[in-house]
Parts: sequence; structure tokens; C-alpha cells
Amino acid sequence: MKKISIVSGCFNEAGNVEELVFRIAKVMEGLPDYDYEQIIIDNASTDGTQEILRSLAATNPRLKVILNARNFGHIRSPYHALMQSTGNATVALASDLQEPPELISEMIKQWESGAKAVVAIKDSSDESPLFFAIRRLYYSIVEGVAEIKTVKNFTGFGLYDRVILDYCRTVADPYPYFRGQISEIGLPIVEISYHQPARKRGITKNNFFTLYDLAMLGITNHSKVPLRLAAMLGFLMSILSLVVALVYLIYKLIFWYSLPVGTAPLVIGLFFFASVQLFFIGILGEYIGAIHTQVLKRPLVVEKERINF
Repeated sequence: MKKISIVSGCFNEAGNVEELVFRIAKVMEGLPDYDYEQIIIDNASTDGTQEILRSLAATNPRLKVILNARNFGHIRSPYHALMQSTGNATVALASDLQEPPELISEMIKQWESGAKAVVAIKDSSDESPLFFAIRRLYYSIVEGVAEIKTVKNFTGFGLYDRVILDYCRTVADPYPYFRGQISEIGLPIVEISYHQPARKRGITKNNFFTLYDLAMLGITNHSKVPLRLAAMLGFLMSILSLVVALVYLIYKLIFWYSLPVGTAPLVIGLFFFASVQLFFIGILGEYIGAIHTQVLKRPLVVEKERINF
């Protein structure tokens, strides 16, 4: 009997984890030919989520719980849980119920047909149309600058064969961009579409800084285009500056007494070049920060407790 692991990260999801466990159990009841385990990793919740997970795990031996010593963020914590899975295939989904567990049946069907990864593509959503459009724009930008073929509108929700997770274990990345790793590996991927419902309970834990962190991680992990763009733009702007300087010099020599140089071109040029330099210094800082994280080789998380392992 093949085993399916179902992994979720959570932080302050007291209103959702019980329904999540119930819906997954119901889905797996309809798949009697498969054994399964459910792993939920809690990122030091403060709203009673841990107590609910303890209660659920006490009556459900298939539910395995990891309690982190502190909040290790939305990237490292779920990835650590993925690395603890033991199934022939592993499903990753969020605990906020915006990624419907009912898609697991279709994912398993596609996996049995030979796909090593079955990824869920969010083609529509009940979130703000503006925010949804910004997300789609970001995925298009990443696809345009990435050195590999990436999957657009993919949040990490999907099923992954053990072969893929075994590869990820060998990489031992301390700050991984998992959805990019799926594309990096290059094994066959099947895409299935779904509509993302609105969150019923609780509030999203994502804010500008967490989304920015994830966005920059996706770019710095899979593209050197920003760095090369900085070099090329710097070269072109230096040539432009030299040409402008020569034109001013020649014009001044010809019209020595009638050409007022003025301060406006100097001030505009100064601020323009300074802003461009600061922008690309920031880009360079992102890459240096990514290198710094890799060099430190910190553990993904520090566990406080395990239940049912």
C-alpha cells in the first residue's frame, strides 16, 4: 500500500486546523487503497492552535505535530515539515483552507499516471482583483528573468514524488525557495487549475515584508539578470554622460559668451544617477544577503516538541 504524506505549516490558525484535519481525513477515506500521514508544523502560535493540535493528535494517530521553539518564518518552517515526510508522495498545502484539500484525489490520479510533480495553479481568486493582478505580474517578471522555465501562478500547493524530496534533502538549503526548486529539478510536472476561495476564519499572516522577502528570494535564487542589467546600464549611462559632456564642451567653445550652462541639468543629472546607483546597490545587497544566509548554514527550525512521530 502506497503512503501519502500531507504537510501544512500554520501560525495562529486556531479557527482552521480542526476543519483542515477533518477535510483531509474525509478525502483519504475516499482513497482506501492508500495509507497516509498528516504533518502539521506550528510556528509558535499564540492563539490556542497548539492546544487544539494536541487534542486532535490525541485521538488521531495519523496526525503528526511539530511545535517550533519560536516563529521561524513562512519559508523555513513548512519546508522543514516537508523534509520530515515519509510517504511515497507528499502533498503540501496551506492550513488556512484557501487551498482546497479536495484536490488531493486529482493530484494522486495524475501522480499515478507518471507525473513526478502535480502543481495547483491559481487561475482565479476571491482576493482583491488588484492584489491578484499584482501577483500575476510578479510571476510574469520572474518567468521573464529566470534562467529556467518557472511555473506561473504557483504558490507551492501540490503533490511531489519522493524522488523530488530526496533531491531537496541532498541540497540542504538553509533558506529554500521550494517552488523554484521544483522547476530547477526538471522532472515532469502536471498542472491543474483551481479557484482560490476567500479566507473564512482568521487573518492572513502575509504582509508587505513577507511578500517582498519571498519575491526577492524567487529572483535572486534563479536569475543573475538584475546584476547584469546593472552592469550594462552603468556602461550605457557612462557613455551617455560622456557624449553629453562633449556636446556641452563643443557648444560652449563655439558660443563662449552666449551659452548659459545653468544648474538645472546638473541637479537633474546628479539626482538621476544617484537614484539609479542606490537602486542597484539595493539589488546587489539582496544577492549579498542571500549569500550571507547560505554561508551561515543555520538549521531550518529548532523543534520544541514532536507529537505522534
